[in-house]
Amino acid sequence: MAVHVAAVALSGLDARPVRVECATTPGLPGLRLVGLPDAAVREAADRVRAAFHRARLPWPDTKLVVNLAPAALRKTGGGFDLPVAAAIAGALNVVPPESLRGLAAVGELGLDGQLRPVPGLLPIVAALRGRGISRVAVPRDGVLEATLVDGVSLLPVDDLGELVAVLRGGMRPHVPVRPDPVDHRADLPDLADVRGQHLGRRALEVAAAGGHHLLLAGPPGCGKTLLARRLPSLLPPLGLDRALEVAAVHSAAGERDPRAPLDLCPPLRAPHHSSSAAGLLGGGSGIPRPGALSCAHNGVLFLDELLEMPRHVLDGLREPLETGEVTLTRAAGTVRYPARVQLVAATNPCPCGDLGREDRACRCRPDQVARYRSRLSGPLLDRIDVQVDLHRVPAGDVLALPPGEDSATVASRVTAARAAASARDGALTAHADAASLRRGLPPAARSRLARLADDLGWSARGLDRVVRVARTVADLAGYERVADEHLDEAAAYRLAPA
Repeated sequence: MAVHVAAVALSGLDARPVRVECATTPGLPGLRLVGLPDAAVREAADRVRAAFHRARLPWPDTKLVVNLAPAALRKTGGGFDLPVAAAIAGALNVVPPESLRGLAAVGELGLDGQLRPVPGLLPIVAALRGRGISRVAVPRDGVLEATLVDGVSLLPVDDLGELVAVLRGGMRPHVPVRPDPVDHRADLPDLADVRGQHLGRRALEVAAAGGHHLLLAGPPGCGKTLLARRLPSLLPPLGLDRALEVAAVHSAAGERDPRAPLDLCPPLRAPHHSSSAAGLLGGGSGIPRPGALSCAHNGVLFLDELLEMPRHVLDGLREPLETGEVTLTRAAGTVRYPARVQLVAATNPCPCGDLGREDRACRCRPDQVARYRSRLSGPLLDRIDVQVDLHRVPAGDVLALPPGEDSATVASRVTAARAAASARDGALTAHADAASLRRGLPPAARSRLARLADDLGWSARGLDRVVRVARTVADLAGYERVADEHLDEAAAYRLAPA
């Protein structure tokens, strides 16, 4: 009689149910895994047998066949070790077969029988709950991450022997209390550190209030990076649902400490300008893994030295910035990762960085400047709502100027503007319906906007971006209707930096 245990094959964040079946069959002694396992899953045979020996559990002199159904679905990773071991234990009557009814398991076995957590534990347990599985055996080292999913009875175990004892009814594992979420925004760099740069501070506030993408251009040392890294301190904390989305992506990427509590602070990712397309967008051999873009989901993606990045890498951002997700198609399959990010980019005006400075001449030839700027394509630039050209603040002024408003003060205005947008549009202004925002413009503002679009040569997308930014500026000022001054400020942000 074949017994079975539930498991999950993770493809991106899409979890597909797998039935791990085991039966004894005539033939030479041994363990055979079938059902399209990859190399890591095939090697589970050696790990499981060693774990049985270490736990002093009987191993038969018959042939064991473990089937991972459905057979056409590729199975990857070490998370199938524990369900394979549990199914074998049931087939050999090491544990009562009925104890496996309604049981799922996930975990990697060591040769000593110890269990280790695997990447993607959070989305795996969430998927099992969605399939109506009531009991899930997990490694004890990963149980705190699994407790983030409500409605699941967890069986945390240290090793294979402990799982057998639990299934025999000889012990009841202790499930720790889920830790309270944390919010470390108070530990983030403060906007008060930025002295001067009133235009940059204002642009950062507008971008934070509406969720707009932001481009900061200027010579080295003008404060671009200083401003960009302070954006998360202006954003409100994530709700529990959005924080769980972030945790699920980080878990699938193998970057999350399974013992860490849920973090309500919006993530900030700042990949190096030499990052590959796979590093930024996601990829790798087999099933593609999340890149920096998806790991910044519900937070900030900061691209410093933007124009040092290859153009083909930057152009890969076009669709994700519009749709809020990245689709990766490989021979092994297609996966989708969430990628609703706020892009903040910083760049020098030319390769030497001195273009436009009054105290120093630029050393770049015109063709070098043109080639440098061509790395940022027009379609990608068109998707950046707020574009500002910054100038250096003299060092003496930096020492003499008082601190600016701190992050908490600016964040209170940002929160109020976001609340107004949510009550009106049900979304951040950057993601609200553009047609609805245009209909909300007064006739005089609509006429002024049409003249500006004709004079400045905006695309239809660019016009919509100006409307969104103007609406955000009006929300920051507490206006119900967009006025001329709000349109003028939004139009000024639409001028590409020189």
